[in-house]
Amino acid sequence: MAKATVDADNCVGCAACESTCDASAISIEDGKAVVDQEKCIECGACVSACPVEAISQ
Repeated sequence: MAKATVDADNCVGCAACESTCDASAISIEDGKAVVDQEKCIECGACVSACPVEAISQ
């Protein structure tokens, strides 16, 4: 696994990933998800939670 990354062009800012992240590594900034790479624990929960497949690992 790798750290999560967000494709900002696909992100709709729904915050499903933010509420799913146990590490509090995701925030919504300017309507888009942003991953704090230092906090990301590579669990993949956000990837599964994203309804538009804007997050990958």
